[in-house]
Amino acid sequence: MNGYVYTNSEGGLYICMNTFLAFGREHVERHFRKTGQSVYMHLKRHVREKVRGASGGALPKRRNSKLFLDLDTDDDLNSDDLEYEDEAKLVIFPDHYEIALPNIEELPALVTIACDAVLSSKSPYRKQDPDTWENELPVSKYANNLTQLDNGVRIPPSGWKCARCDLRENLWLNLTDGSVLCGKWFFDSSGGNGHALEHYRDTGYPLAVKLGTITPDGADVYSFQEEEPVLDPHLAKHLAHFGIDMLHMHGTENGLQDNEIKPRVSEWEVIQESGTKLKPMYGPGYTGLKNLGNSCYLSSVMQAIFSIPEFQRAYVGNLPRIFDYSPLDPTQDFNTQMTKLGHGLLSGQYSKPPVKSELIEQVMKEEHKPQHNGISPRMFKAFVSKSHPEFSSNRQQDAQEFFLHLVNLVERNRIGSENPSDVFRFLVEERIQCCQTRKVRYTERVDYLMQLPVAMEAATNKDELIAYELTRREAEVNRRPLPELVRAKIPFSACLQAFSEPENVDDFWSSALQAKSAGVKTSRFASFPEYLVVQIKKFTFGLDWVPKKFDVSIDMPDLLDINHLRARGLQPGEEELPDISPPIVIPDDSKDRLMNQLIDPSDIDESSVMQLAEMGFPLEACRKAVYFTGNMGAEVAFNWIIVHMEEPDFAEPLTMPGYGGAASAGASVFGAAGLDNQPPEEIISIITSMGFQRNQAIQALRATNHSLERALDWIFSHPEFEEDSDFVIEMENNANANIISEAKPEGPRVKDGPGTYELFAFISHMGTSTMSGHYICHIKKEGRWVIYNDHKVCASERPPKDLGYMYFYRRIPS
Repeated sequence: MNGYVYTNSEGGLYICMNTFLAFGREHVERHFRKTGQSVYMHLKRHVREKVRGASGGALPKRRNSKLFLDLDTDDDLNSDDLEYEDEAKLVIFPDHYEIALPNIEELPALVTIACDAVLSSKSPYRKQDPDTWENELPVSKYANNLTQLDNGVRIPPSGWKCARCDLRENLWLNLTDGSVLCGKWFFDSSGGNGHALEHYRDTGYPLAVKLGTITPDGADVYSFQEEEPVLDPHLAKHLAHFGIDMLHMHGTENGLQDNEIKPRVSEWEVIQESGTKLKPMYGPGYTGLKNLGNSCYLSSVMQAIFSIPEFQRAYVGNLPRIFDYSPLDPTQDFNTQMTKLGHGLLSGQYSKPPVKSELIEQVMKEEHKPQHNGISPRMFKAFVSKSHPEFSSNRQQDAQEFFLHLVNLVERNRIGSENPSDVFRFLVEERIQCCQTRKVRYTERVDYLMQLPVAMEAATNKDELIAYELTRREAEVNRRPLPELVRAKIPFSACLQAFSEPENVDDFWSSALQAKSAGVKTSRFASFPEYLVVQIKKFTFGLDWVPKKFDVSIDMPDLLDINHLRARGLQPGEEELPDISPPIVIPDDSKDRLMNQLIDPSDIDESSVMQLAEMGFPLEACRKAVYFTGNMGAEVAFNWIIVHMEEPDFAEPLTMPGYGGAASAGASVFGAAGLDNQPPEEIISIITSMGFQRNQAIQALRATNHSLERALDWIFSHPEFEEDSDFVIEMENNANANIISEAKPEGPRVKDGPGTYELFAFISHMGTSTMSGHYICHIKKEGRWVIYNDHKVCASERPPKDLGYMYFYRRIPS
């Protein structure tokens, strides 16, 4: 009983008494046709205005309102103007035969027990209350007497890198010896090589804190010995041992819940357009998202995403097909949840204006009652944040990180041949020049957003800023009131210039020298995306380790031209570095095993293969990497991938020396496929469990070399499929076919075009760091700007385009 289809909406809610999944009236028939389940509990909350007497007072109730459902709603159940009554009944499909509940006489005892259990159940989201989340963490038993080595280690506020590999994300500081090491892998391709855990196994040092999460209010602490996140009541002292001052911040700048104390009043007022009478907007595309407790980062990103036609068509436009072919448990399917959310935002069903009589009554009473419109994205948030250590919490998060996380999920769950996230995808050309030989190397990589540095040195009001800083320091010394905050004014052109400036690289591999060397790197656009996302890099750390945010105003243009940043490739007079790969570093104790022994195909370490595949590398390339590095783990195989990823056969199937065949992607996961190309029964059963025909599943798997993911894509892209027994017989008789139809490896999916853009949306952040504060979104629709502030959607009067954090531009057709 959750999601945004409340029981007091039109039609109520239908709960399948077999799976206990809930559906609105417009979708319950589809579930019945798909599954054959015929018994549903129908729940409805009736909301009525109280009848008033001649004097205007409410008449005594003729019957008691009956409320027995634990619902996730915003209704004021103690309202003086409304009364409520919950209704429950069993409905038998397809005849819609109804049995009112409770009904002990007509129903079997087991059915009655099941109905009572549903009606008395608590909302599954009660445990996600942000006020109680932190209390679930236990205090580590090692915190009080933690040993800290006096080894002189001091941790800088930035520039961290794993001590055992080159990773610079998901880094953990061991609180005993100050080692900085990478964490473990996560399902969404983030994470590391597990060196922090290896260090614990080697040393026994139990506690580590995640770098980048430290605020005056605490940090993410993990106990390897206790195998869970913990609280460290002495964290400030333990961090100070390594030169980290986590408490050097004013008390009101702690990690804030949404809508709590506002650390910078002027910023909050400007971005939310406070003091201006904003006109509410209703209808399709003007639906808000209710705040679940620090979920505004998700709401802002999703509002911007579903304002893009490609995402609207991919999900809402394919709603019947996606819902018809969703798995039996649609709560665990990304495309179903995206479609559900998109439909809620775009349909207008949950954004309806008050009726005329209500407006007249409000005017007469000189009061305004906000409409309880908007949808609650609880199920969507629960799915997309599942198993992610940050997004699954109720703490504030970085909207930019969530945007990339969402793009990753869209990439991994693409519908058919089209991928809506391709509109953000572009190629970056990186040119590195060796400082010693002056030779150059050109490479390309895929990216999804443009990160624009803040050129503080180019502020146009430097004198004002200097005067403010002097006055502020004097006020602090003399304990006088602080002066009014002065915001730095930065020209956009200066930030764009800073983006294109060369960057020094210290650990560049120079193939001409066969050694690491210093280099200079410049980046240009090898292709321009259809939609350009620009992130302003406002957030950093001070020398005292306190998270800081540049308080800047940047004159972001409505029309953007970046054609001058187009990559040019190798220029006349430049000499390329020789194409010689760096050596793969192999532990000494493993060299003999690697050189003298071939691995049997069945002995390839599939866990290492899947770790690499989760990073986004082609599955066959991962198998080759693990094979050719002798099953020595994901880290060594990762080095092989980096060295060989530019080779033309990088993603081709692995041909085993001495075995003569090609290993299929499907076989690597579900067991080897026979030479007759008969797909494994395990994969066939997965597809047929989704409602597809067996012959359709076999044809799709054979057409895609037994790849489950690509087979589902094939089915969605061939809706005209009809069961053809002759085709199936012909395929089954083709016993010598290893691969019937193998698609060639995909090249970079980009939608290149001119680099001229128009601003259509931006996300703003209020607060001192990405781990606190509040996000809102402005979107230009039908020629005017609209502000999306959680569930409130209004016409914008003064869109603060100079204070944004993420900007969304669409290409202007040439």
